[in-house]
Amino acid sequence: MEQTLLNIGFGSTVVAERIIAIVSPNSAPMKRLKDEAKEEHRLIDATHGRRTRSMIVMDSNHVVLSAIQSETISQRYEQLKDANQKPIPL
Repeated sequence: MEQTLLNIGFGSTVVAERIIAIVSPNSAPMKRLKDEAKEEHRLIDATHGRRTRSMIVMDSNHVVLSAIQSETISQRYEQLKDANQKPIPL
């Protein structure tokens, strides 16, 4: 089984197929989600000490913090999806 890795910044990657949502951390519900994940030890901080600019919700119920803008990660995700859907030439 082949897995596609998505670069979420500064050398960190996640398995693209396991992503449920890529969101901005600024709203109150997202802050609550982050706090709950931290309390339940489901929070993964991949910011390397930088400001959190996006949150990635995984199908394992983990929340991954990234220092890259959510729009940038979403674009990278879409590019990966498009590249994986192209037919292989014979």
